[in-house]
Amino acid sequence: MNDTSVSSRQVGRSVDRIESRDKVTGAARYTHNVVLPRMLHAKIVRSVHAHARILSIDTQAAAALPGVFAVVTAQDVLKVIPDPHFGPAFHDQPILAIEKVRHIGEPVAVVLAADPHVAEAAVGLVAVAYEVLPAVFDEVDAAARSDVLVHDVLRPAGTFPDLKHLAGRKGTNVALDYRLRHGDVEGAFARAHRVFDHTFRTQQVMHVPLEPMISIAELQGPRIVVHTASQSPSFVRLEIARLLGWPENRVQVQTRLLGGGFGAKLYIKLEALAVALALIARRPVRVALTMEEQFFHTTKHATTFRLRSAVDAGGRITARRCEVYWNGGAYADIGPRVTQKSGFTAAGPYDIENVDIDSYQVYTNLPPAGAFRGFGITQVVWGYESQADLIARELGLDPVEFRRMNLLVDGRPHGTGTVMKDAALRLVLDRVAERLGWQQPFDRGSGTLRRGRGIGLGFKAMVAPTASVATITAGGDGSCTLLVSTVDMGQGSDTVMAIVAAEVLGLQAEQIHVVHPDTDVTPYDMATLGSRSTFSMGNAVKLAAEDLLRQARSLAEEVGRPFEGMASLPALLKARFGMQAGTVVGTGSFVPSYTSPDGSGRSDDITPNWMIGGSGIEVEVDTETGQFRIVRMENVVDCGTALNPRVVATQISGAAIMQLGATFLENMAFDADGQLQNGSLSEYKIPGMLDVPAHLTAEAVASQQNTGPFGAKGLGESGCFGVASAIAEAIHDAVGVRVMSLPITPEAVFRALRAQRGEPLVDRPEGTITP
Repeated sequence: MNDTSVSSRQVGRSVDRIESRDKVTGAARYTHNVVLPRMLHAKIVRSVHAHARILSIDTQAAAALPGVFAVVTAQDVLKVIPDPHFGPAFHDQPILAIEKVRHIGEPVAVVLAADPHVAEAAVGLVAVAYEVLPAVFDEVDAAARSDVLVHDVLRPAGTFPDLKHLAGRKGTNVALDYRLRHGDVEGAFARAHRVFDHTFRTQQVMHVPLEPMISIAELQGPRIVVHTASQSPSFVRLEIARLLGWPENRVQVQTRLLGGGFGAKLYIKLEALAVALALIARRPVRVALTMEEQFFHTTKHATTFRLRSAVDAGGRITARRCEVYWNGGAYADIGPRVTQKSGFTAAGPYDIENVDIDSYQVYTNLPPAGAFRGFGITQVVWGYESQADLIARELGLDPVEFRRMNLLVDGRPHGTGTVMKDAALRLVLDRVAERLGWQQPFDRGSGTLRRGRGIGLGFKAMVAPTASVATITAGGDGSCTLLVSTVDMGQGSDTVMAIVAAEVLGLQAEQIHVVHPDTDVTPYDMATLGSRSTFSMGNAVKLAAEDLLRQARSLAEEVGRPFEGMASLPALLKARFGMQAGTVVGTGSFVPSYTSPDGSGRSDDITPNWMIGGSGIEVEVDTETGQFRIVRMENVVDCGTALNPRVVATQISGAAIMQLGATFLENMAFDADGQLQNGSLSEYKIPGMLDVPAHLTAEAVASQQNTGPFGAKGLGESGCFGVASAIAEAIHDAVGVRVMSLPITPEAVFRALRAQRGEPLVDRPEGTITP
């Protein structure tokens, strides 16, 4: 359905972001701009131990400091919220620590004051006495331990049906164990021509949104209003209502533009604390983290990934066993979903008859880990693509040909049993190879500077189950307003939703006004995560716009006039109401199909679509120092129809550059006591302009997602999938050494080179090998 009254199509037109002018002029409003009368500022007293029993909290000196309004502990919170535990997957995280602390940096108490500097000064006057307990930090060690437990009992939230069986489980640090069993893995290993066994590791990193986390809560009569920088306002309302035992309509959640999220602001974070403090103080309360405090709240999982693969004489992969341990830190957050969803694809985009996957979410005494751009995919791609390259080189096969030989094609079932559809794996791989000139000779360097190339290819199953609802209204003059709870955090979703609605209505995208999420006004959306919005909310918006057209046609029939597109709507409304008045409302809901995995971890419908991304890398390595630089970087994705090519290009490049940080720069370094050693931007480095390769490209292949809005699907993460493994492969291709752990630092390369020469350094770090 398309009542086109403008000459140009909106889908495929490069549209400037709706909010771009406000951002560059400084007019854009963020939650940090919210100032309320009588507002108090909260500063947090944090644990100095990774695992300890709280013996006492002395607040007298802090409370006596002039200007301090109150000092709040868990005992105060319990008076207003009897069970103050929250979380999307497990109700395991207390608003303030109760009896125990489980990681350094955990909130123990809060000082409230009208002046944030007074509150900050008083934090140092709160005295907490602890009994220190043994702690666990390594994910593999913690999974095997029953003598040191982070939690006494597992508390699934009930949000996800497939976690309910874990309720009440004791004596373990494993929060979720997803297992897939497909075929006869043991038999295939027994018959194999060769078996390859490798272990890969990734490190804990932080999202580093340049707008730090913030939530402000205020009581308004019988209701509470939460202003928050959140990726999931609908879930925040649901969870706050549950904590308070209130109906959802007494909780209002408002968001504005976000200065970055990447998963850090997903589900519920500071909102529960802000609400509890507002209830206690009976005044508006602002909880705003510093950049340094963000390192304590949510991070990206460190992982250990053991991968065993059986290969026949022709180079076909006949069996694969994957064991992935996810370091979830002290609280589960959304980690169990990361564990399962990434577990689905841990064997890679390959057609393998026999697959076993064990994917474990493990509690440790480190800061919590949750969603991060890629939702766990970057960790597993790092492993399976690194091994693909190692196998190919060992067998004397071209690495790209090895991948082509084993690649899944549309119509073939994935290891879970779900048939691949609309997944341009081969096309993306071929375009990366073509852009890199894979078959062409290139300058391999000379002397101490050598060059090499590598390719990485990854895929992701879109998260499900999921639901999105959209509403679009047309006023008396025919102008349209779109209401969605999708959060624009820099990915350009407001503009994309306007394009979809405008395409249906025959308008220009710039004519659609998009309302920022406000749960009193905008309808439900599960969350803005995992590259789901273009597909899921995009479909809901398309349906809502089509419904609006139906309503307009009905109005035309009612007043006895022809319907001639949206341009005729003002006349129809005037005929109906006798003046410029009235509203026409269209609604759309989208719930994709999904079937939960069975007892063997399999399902014929685990995802609504597959997102594909590949990268090609050329590096130059100094054989004397281990220093390396990326000479060229080619990034290709399958996003179906590119709704807004301008944003598509920047999304691909942005994802690839972000993954560069996790590949060779970023690493949350903890000491033996679990204390973070580099929790500030002066010591924790993210990529800057000088780290971006001079030759950086982005391409979306010509493809269609037949179930997507106008053939589209998400891409916010696809550009990051294959970056890390491609860099490791390129370094190996250049100088013959392989780094098995992230980050790949010049020091790691240098140590591997020294070991290659038979001159290993004494304290060689675990995880580096030579061939």
